[in-house]
Amino acid sequence: MKRLFLFAMTAGLTTICEAQVQGSIADVAIIDRDSGAVLSPHFFHGEYWVAGRPGARYAIEIRNRLGERMLAVTSVDGVNVVSGATAAWDQTGYVFGSGERYQITGWRKTDAEVAAFTFTDSPNSYAERTGRPANVGVIGVALFRERQPQLMYAPPAIGQSSGRALAARAAESDSNSAASADAKASPMMPAPSAMQAPLTSSVPRATAAAPKLGTGHGEREYSYVNHTEFQRMQSQPNEVIRIRYDSLDNLFAMGIIKRPRPAAPGANPFPASPEQQYVPDPQG
Repeated sequence: MKRLFLFAMTAGLTTICEAQVQGSIADVAIIDRDSGAVLSPHFFHGEYWVAGRPGARYAIEIRNRLGERMLAVTSVDGVNVVSGATAAWDQTGYVFGSGERYQITGWRKTDAEVAAFTFTDSPNSYAERTGRPANVGVIGVALFRERQPQLMYAPPAIGQSSGRALAARAAESDSNSAASADAKASPMMPAPSAMQAPLTSSVPRATAAAPKLGTGHGEREYSYVNHTEFQRMQSQPNEVIRIRYDSLDNLFAMGIIKRPRPAAPGANPFPASPEQQYVPDPQG
């Protein structure tokens, strides 16, 4: 069984309100670590988009909504953030306790270090520099519930003797376990998410104002984890949350965010009112 990471909770957790993508199992938010801002998601043609700031470090914040442990296999630009392999559902990830929240801040290098996620031009992204440019600009979180231990003994079924009932249950359990172990997990990218929005959805790239944004391999930072075991309830994710990103100028150019219309030069919102007056000095 693959080793999975059980993170150590540290300072720097961010309060998130509406600026997150809410799932049934977990909530996901993208945070600009340099400004502290939670990037607002914009829903466009069935997908969530956020505007990244070129050069800024960012984090993927995940909150477990369950009352039990959960596994989050996380990818950036189609690359697993823990192993660096081309992302797939059956790979390693982070294990969250009941109700826990954690910020994934970079590509994991060791049990104690990550290389920071940074918004950068696509040619400088880690995925493109390692020959995998196809999925630059997308963050994916595949969520798995944990298989709970089964009771070893149960009352016999009606019409069966105790021995036959236990034998039947044991055979059924062995069959289910074998089917689960042999089932192949589909790759995380470019498979459609739970929202059924394909990665290849048509976006007017020709009108982009600047190079596409990707995620760079930034400076090393301290980030400690330890290891645990996790048995998935099923081979495919219980839920997949996907968030696409690009620069603000590109989101304006693609029509994902509407550019604010500037006010007319010299326009006065209260033309019939005098300018504000302050308390005058006294006479003499």
